[in-house]
Amino acid sequence: MEELFQLTRELVDIPSVSRNEQEIAGWVEQFLGSLPWLEVVRFKNTIVARTHFGLTQRILLAGHLDTVVPSGNESAVIDQFGCAGIGSCDMKGGIAVMLCLAKSKSSPTRDYTLVFYSCEEVDRSENELHLLMEEDPTILACDAAILCEPTGAVVEAGCQGSIRCKVKIRGKRAHSARPWMGVNSIHRSAKLLSSLSTEWQNKVTIDNCEYLESLQAVAISGGVAGNVIPDLVEVVINYRFAPDKTLEQAIGWLNNYLLDWIDHSLGDEVQILDATGGAPPLLDDLILAELVRTSSQGPRAKLGLTDVGLFADLGIPATNFGPGDSRLAHSPDERVEFAELASAFETLSKLF
Repeated sequence: MEELFQLTRELVDIPSVSRNEQEIAGWVEQFLGSLPWLEVVRFKNTIVARTHFGLTQRILLAGHLDTVVPSGNESAVIDQFGCAGIGSCDMKGGIAVMLCLAKSKSSPTRDYTLVFYSCEEVDRSENELHLLMEEDPTILACDAAILCEPTGAVVEAGCQGSIRCKVKIRGKRAHSARPWMGVNSIHRSAKLLSSLSTEWQNKVTIDNCEYLESLQAVAISGGVAGNVIPDLVEVVINYRFAPDKTLEQAIGWLNNYLLDWIDHSLGDEVQILDATGGAPPLLDDLILAELVRTSSQGPRAKLGLTDVGLFADLGIPATNFGPGDSRLAHSPDERVEFAELASAFETLSKLF
């Protein structure tokens, strides 16, 4: 396991903030290029490595190379328990596991594809896994996919969908000395904000995995001047929904919910900014079920949006499984424990 831990430290020490993954992509490409049983292909700053043994099944493992901007944790710090530093948890520990699997699996029982992709931490329009799928979806063909996202070496099944919408609440301008001459859009927004401030939540259980839906205001703007009754407030809302709904059903539910708090006759509007469907657990798939058994821990729902959704769109069973505590991701205290690195490697190694 010493090489696995060393690889994690080396990867953390390579700067790879989103849109600046050239160096780490080259490093990974060189590492994989030294393994003669792999076909290695580069797409922009994304590296794909595949075996071609003609075996009956193929597993795909994927992990992103980029990190968020460091917060004083640019360099790896090692102690007896793990490795700290930007990206250590999200997700260079998972990348290290994938690289060690590639090096150790020269005679696998299943063919495998490894995808190391860029720009996951920024807008999805830049996400190179999605761009690769648009360029050549056949390169992602497999029987099951595993994203090595930080899950504490526990299977986190499926993923939630996400919708962001902008609610425009109208009013009528007037002088603040004569407010009865106008309609205050800020005051009108109070009912909507009050409904959200109750911390609206809904629990949905699928395949014994409990998804927690939420509806939150994430941005607000409004106001004209210190002596003007405002005629417009814009509230951005994020709806995280369970994968028991299609994207269309979730948009319909959100629009119906907002009808109680807005008035279209006054010019109020709802504008969908972006929307992405979730992915069901699909833990009855033979490979994913084997992963759960091998991990020796019960699965749980993925409370968040990951690229498991992309594979769901392709009709490929997929899940999240990797080292690291996701609660530490992007924080100054980000780290990954050696025990979780070893556990994730040993579990995944048994699949092929």
